[in-house]
Amino acid sequence: MILITIVREGESIDKALKKCKKKFDKTRVLKEFREKQQYVKPSEGRRNEILRAKYREKMRSKNDE
Repeated sequence: MILITIVREGESIDKALKKCKKKFDKTRVLKEFREKQQYVKPSEGRRNEILRAKYREKMRSKNDE
């Protein structure tokens, strides 16, 4: 996959790097790479997703109060 970042004339290198990092994060390449490093059984994956969903719901309800 090729990430193309257009840098405008006079734009600082820091801003260009920030744009590049943002694009890289949005593609989720690093996350997929880390997930594929170790095999996770499908049942374990579903269990983890359910636990994450319960945690998110708990945090949402706590913030609503």
